[in-house]
Amino acid sequence: MKLSGEEIIPASRETVWKALNDPAVLKQCIPGCKSITKHSDTDMEATVTVALGPLKVNFNGKVKLSNLNPPISYRISGQGSGGFAGNASGGADVKLETVPEGTKLIYDVDAQVAGKLATMGARFIDPVSRKLAGEFFETFASVVSGMKDEAPAKSAAPAKAPVAKKAPAKKALAKKAAAKKPAAKKAAKKPAKKK
Repeated sequence: MKLSGEEIIPASRETVWKALNDPAVLKQCIPGCKSITKHSDTDMEATVTVALGPLKVNFNGKVKLSNLNPPISYRISGQGSGGFAGNASGGADVKLETVPEGTKLIYDVDAQVAGKLATMGARFIDPVSRKLAGEFFETFASVVSGMKDEAPAKSAAPAKAPVAKKAPAKKALAKKAAAKKPAAKKAAKKPAKKK
């Protein structure tokens, strides 16, 4: 099975990259994910329950990251056992591009199923895969857009300094405006003198 697409995530590329490598974020976003254990920067283990029609299948699998090019791209590969239902394996090439709306996440997935899963056929497996991918990206975009955006390492320090200096100036302007309001109110309350 092949599945490819792209999603716009309203966050910086660095923030999206960090989230794609964070087991806690992935656990929140992967539909049916029960656990993710990170063994190293490139190796993880996961348990996921997937509903396939009337069946609920528990997959236990290993995930490996390769061809790492932070924060631009990587390949994520995995294989899992679903017990009586069969096995699944595959991978995805993931690429991140900066766009005005945030980050464009481009993915190309290739997956194979074996055992009883394979007998269900592509007419059943493909729609379920597309649905799960859609749920993942909807949740991922929501979670990542709520995270604090991380600027690229080169521009992080200069971007933070002006923000901290400008905040007191806004407060001072607000205080001056507040001080002028009572005088304006007093002037408005005084009746006009009759001649």
